[in-house]
Parts: sequence; C-alpha cells; structure tokens
Amino acid sequence: MTSQVRGVQLARLLGQWHALPGRRRSPDYAALAGAVRGLLADGRLPLGVRLPAERELAQALKISRTTVTAAYRQLRESGHLASRRGAGSWTMLPGNHRVTSTGLWTPLDDVDMIDLGIAALAAPPELMPAARAATEDLPRYLGGAGYHPTGIVELREAIAQSYTERGLPTSPDQIMVTSGTQHALDLVLRLALSPGAGVLVESPTYPNALAALAARRARIATHGLAADGAGWDTDLLLGSIRQGRPKLAYLIPEFQNPTGHLMAGELRERVVAAAHAAGTDLVVDESFVSLPLDGTPVPPPVATFDRHSRVISIGGMSKPYWGGLRIGWVRASAPQVQRLAAARVGVDMASPVLDQLVAVHLLAEAAGIVADRQAQLTVQRDALLGALAQRLPDWRVTVPRGGVTLWLELDGPISSALARAAEEVGVRLAPGPRFGLDGTLERFLRLPFTLPAAELVDAVGRIAAVRYDLDRAARRQWREPTVIA
Repeated sequence: MTSQVRGVQLARLLGQWHALPGRRRSPDYAALAGAVRGLLADGRLPLGVRLPAERELAQALKISRTTVTAAYRQLRESGHLASRRGAGSWTMLPGNHRVTSTGLWTPLDDVDMIDLGIAALAAPPELMPAARAATEDLPRYLGGAGYHPTGIVELREAIAQSYTERGLPTSPDQIMVTSGTQHALDLVLRLALSPGAGVLVESPTYPNALAALAARRARIATHGLAADGAGWDTDLLLGSIRQGRPKLAYLIPEFQNPTGHLMAGELRERVVAAAHAAGTDLVVDESFVSLPLDGTPVPPPVATFDRHSRVISIGGMSKPYWGGLRIGWVRASAPQVQRLAAARVGVDMASPVLDQLVAVHLLAEAAGIVADRQAQLTVQRDALLGALAQRLPDWRVTVPRGGVTLWLELDGPISSALARAAEEVGVRLAPGPRFGLDGTLERFLRLPFTLPAAELVDAVGRIAAVRYDLDRAARRQWREPTVIA
C-alpha cells in the first residue's frame, strides 16, 4: 500500500522553504518545488509517497493554492512527481538520476562533486596486498559450498581477539560476520524488535539507523545530545530508559555519529544497569571505536558491564578500513549469535568468503593501518577546522576527540537551504534534519573530514560563498504570510 504524507508533516519537513540561494528572487512556486526536490535528494522524502492535496498543503504552508499547483506542475515537468486525476500525486525521480554511495539519488552528471555527505575514507594502500594474499588462501575453501552463516572461523577468531584486547574476553562463538554494519543492525532488529515496539535513540543519530527502525515500524523516542562537549545528559538518558522502558535502545558511545562525542566509562556502566532493570536491550554501534585522535583514551566496551546478555555490539570495517569491503559483525552471547544466523538464512545466507579473507589480512596489520588513518584524519580535521574558523567564524563546533565528523551549529536554521545552495556550486552536504526526526536540527550541519585537506578547504570556500548569497536571497524573500480566508 502506498504511504502518504499529510500537509502538516510536509510543511514541517520543508521548514524555511523560501530560503533559496541566488542573487535574484525566485517565484514562490519555484522555491517550493526546489525545496521538495531537496527533500527527495537527501532521503527525507521517500519515493512512491503520495503528497498532500494542493488545498491541504496550501493551508499547511499558509500560501495560495495557485502557488502549490504551479509547484506541483514544475515537479511533474522535472520528473519528480507523477499525478493521476482523482487519485493524487506520487513522488518519483527522473531517469537521469542514480543511487550514490550514501543511498541517495543524484544526477548522473555530478562526477566532479565534492561529496561531504559521505563519512568514509578511501581504501588504504594495504588493501591490494591483502587482496592478493586472500586469493592465495581461497583454494582451501573452494571444496565446500562457501556458505558460512556466522562467518569463516579465521575472521571470527580475529574479531574476537580484538574484543579481548580491549578488555572484553570474547570467543569466536560470540561473533557473527555480516555484510557490513548496517546489515548487522538490520539482522539484530529482525531478531529483537517486533513491529510497533518502542525504541530509544540519540538525537542526532545515524540516518540509516533511523531508516532501519522505520522499516520495522518502531515507535521511536529520542534522547537529545548537547551540541557542546558534554554529550549525553546522564539523568535524562537514564530516566528515558527507566520511565519509557523501551524494548531496545540504539547508542553510538564511541565518537558518536554525527556529534563525535565519547561516552564516559561510568555512564556506560549505569546505562547497562538501567537497561537491565527496565528490560531494555542495548544495541551498541562501535563503528568508530578504532579512530580516537589526539591520543584520546577509549573507555571499556559497553558490553564489559553486561551480565545478563542485554548488550549486542555491532561494528565493521567501513570506517577504519574501506567501505567497499562489506564486512561487519555482531558480538553477542553464543545463543543469540545462533538465533541471528538462523534469521540470516532468509536474507542473504552468508558473507563473501573472499572479502572475509581480505579482512583477516587487514586485521593482522591493524596497528599500522589504524595509526596511519589516525594521523591522516588529524591533519584533515585540523585543516577543516582552520578553514571554517577563517571563512565561517560564526559557526560553532566542539573539536571531536575521534571519529570522522564535525557537528556544526550554524548561525541560523538554514541547513536544508544551505545544502540546496551548495549543490549548485559542486558541494554535497548532509543537512542536520537528516540526523533527526520530523524536520528538526535545521541549525546543524555534519561535515566529515575524510577527504584530502585541499578539497576540504576548497569546499568550505564554496560553502561560505553560498552562505553569503543565502543571506541576500533571504532578505528579499521573507514577508508576512498570506491570509487564507
């Protein structure tokens, strides 16, 4: 059945839709059409969703129906909307668009785009030698069917050893290899979450986690994170677990995506105790645990404090190594791993053996690879911070002690409009509302420092230029709302 977005919902997502870039004023219908295209481009408005009727949206936005009619007509002409008389209008995308590595739709001719929507590094030089070594190991697996639902034993041993070295004794039976961290999360949700169950997440949080929860029809409650270095409000987080008693809580304690916060060891222990008392399962995303910067010590894993199999940890190779190596994992109790493996058979059977062998060789060189990554990220982070301080000094940011992203507080609720403007000058951004619910977080922007320093500095220059143009456009456009009688 086709889903539908109501007028008030779309109005909330559109936010300050008048704030379009450009030195000349755009007609209101063009501004509205551009804002809807922006929601489609960054994934906040799904494909195949029925938009509200023209009169309903006009009332929600407090504009004339004629403006909405013209905007819908422009969206149909650009291939973003399909309409049928008497049945409504559905979102779609033109045939000259493709899916990018972020899962979002973009034009085919954007090959020169500086993509700051992706928080991942290019492959390390050690990848090619690891791939060659993996092909030499492959023949000993070719005599079997190649299906290993929990993963090949060599890789599970290597991952278990990495947990043990972090102070959390782990056996290979407690590890299941998946096709990336997102796949790990999806499998855990299939096992642990029934449709309509309550889930607690941080705000802001990882957009693809929100998408996975929405696919399970979860009832999502949020715990707000501070924009400064404080991160989690201890009393608020523990109170949300104790009082809300969610079935599951999804947390990113190490260099949280997108804020970069690091959860203190004491809070980790108290969260586990609160979860046990409330009957809440904790899904702990450790995607960035290998990337502390500036010598920052990382507290023990959350699962260290678990005595009741309440904590399921997920992680993967994408952030410290390479996103193209689709290797992730789940660490849980051995019985939970077996149940996950049984659930997995109905999804994808097993991860590729060759990729797993590559991962084995990369993990054997982890110390050197990760040290090089940390040095690279430190240089790139500092270059990005320097450019922002010079070109956009009114934007506020707390320097992260690890991870790969900055979480910026802007000088106004302009994140979505800025993203649309930046796209016009060859910079793709991930606006703040992508990391929350219902169009909130318009004062925030995530900037990864995973590209070379020169590209980051160039991107900031372009962003600063369109920020200036955005101000000029906004001064000309804002006016009193139209009264609808």
